[in-house]
Amino acid sequence: MKKYDYLIVGSGLFGATFAYRAKQQGKRCLVIEKRPHLGGNIYCENIEGINVHKYGAHIFHTNNKVVWDFVNSIVEFNRYTNTPVANYKGKLYNLPFNMNTFYQMWGVTTPQEAEQKINEQKAEAIAALNGREPANLEEQALTLVGKDIFETLIKEYTEKQWGRSCKELPAFIIKRLPVRLVFDNNYFNDCYQGIPIGGYNKLIDGLLEGVECKTDTDFFNSEYREWEKYAEKLVYTGAIDEYFDYKLGHLDWRTVSFATRIEDTPNYQGNAVVNYTSHNEPYTRVIEHKHFEMFGQEVYNTPKTVISEEYSTEYKEGMEPYYPVNDERNNKLAKEYLNLAYKENNVIFGGRLAQYQYFDMAPVIERVLQIQNI
Repeated sequence: MKKYDYLIVGSGLFGATFAYRAKQQGKRCLVIEKRPHLGGNIYCENIEGINVHKYGAHIFHTNNKVVWDFVNSIVEFNRYTNTPVANYKGKLYNLPFNMNTFYQMWGVTTPQEAEQKINEQKAEAIAALNGREPANLEEQALTLVGKDIFETLIKEYTEKQWGRSCKELPAFIIKRLPVRLVFDNNYFNDCYQGIPIGGYNKLIDGLLEGVECKTDTDFFNSEYREWEKYAEKLVYTGAIDEYFDYKLGHLDWRTVSFATRIEDTPNYQGNAVVNYTSHNEPYTRVIEHKHFEMFGQEVYNTPKTVISEEYSTEYKEGMEPYYPVNDERNNKLAKEYLNLAYKENNVIFGGRLAQYQYFDMAPVIERVLQIQNI
């Protein structure tokens, strides 16, 4: 009899939630993780008493009460609401695009005035196309929100994110841009939103409690590559092309790097997330981590703060892959790999890397909760 029912590769949300459910069913699991810590990209590092999101800001949000109740059964979540601010050449704008943004942009004070201004600019962009469909992201965005918003809040920010001109990016990347004609800076429309009290490590620790885990263990460079010797089934959450030894070719990714530093002030920018939307700054945004979990006087009770500048770059070997590049070539290649995955016996592929699809956190958990017969 094999030692484990499941060998789980990766301790991010998919792997950890799967391990939790399997343990509930009395299954024996081993979770292996190539990093020196558990939790994948939601891992937090405690610096100066602040939970620092080591791999970028993670804000949990969902409309699914089952998922919300599930994560809160592991750890209580706080009431954090995501209200990012955009900085364009020193001028601040609220996000997402709402009446506060339009007042800051044009001085308009009513929904009617804002709608008229947007529609005028959209009409100019549509007329310029002369009856044809938008051929790239720039043309698509201009038809959705017009010139002022595009040039101030979208164009250069998107170019920094993708490392290429908006005219070179496909139109489908930006199918819709939410425009809200209300004074509401809440970025997400979901009913439930927050951060685990005490940070995301509390969530991962709760999910993996009582589960055997090994860190610093790379699936491809360890004895577990021959997983059938150890387990009945494999749960794989790594990059799908790597699993198949890149035999159809390499998938492309975008990745993110962070410059994190301690600032000798209790409050550096007054908000958790500030997007820098011009090319004047090389980073896309600055995260001030304490604002995810500290509010009011709490902010000043911790005398220092920790900020991270976020840089978007092209993925190179040895980096952590973050975002799939969903252009035609990569989508076609990913589909071919997913067809191979479908034919694998006793292997479950799950999560962003294994499915070559960007997922927020809640849908990852939802997918695991929906799996029958773990």
